[in-house]
Amino acid sequence: MSHTHTTSDAIYPFDARGVAKRFRHAAIFGALDSLEPGETMRFVNDHDPLPLLRQMEQRFGETVAVEYRHRTGDGVVIDFIKQA
Repeated sequence: MSHTHTTSDAIYPFDARGVAKRFRHAAIFGALDSLEPGETMRFVNDHDPLPLLRQMEQRFGETVAVEYRHRTGDGVVIDFIKQA
């Protein structure tokens, strides 16, 4: 019997500031694809990634929830939560 992780306590940090700009979206999409339902990717970036959020909505629809945790002029922290 396999065990599927379904609680929201699994949070995986993803700091986009350390990823070359030309690779960021591909790396983010790859990370989101690997999340199991209930898991969260805590995304950190130096700006509000509005074009990325639009692309995510087109690609993932409602299967990934977006929750801003922190938003200032210095950057953002956003939780991307894989839905069941």
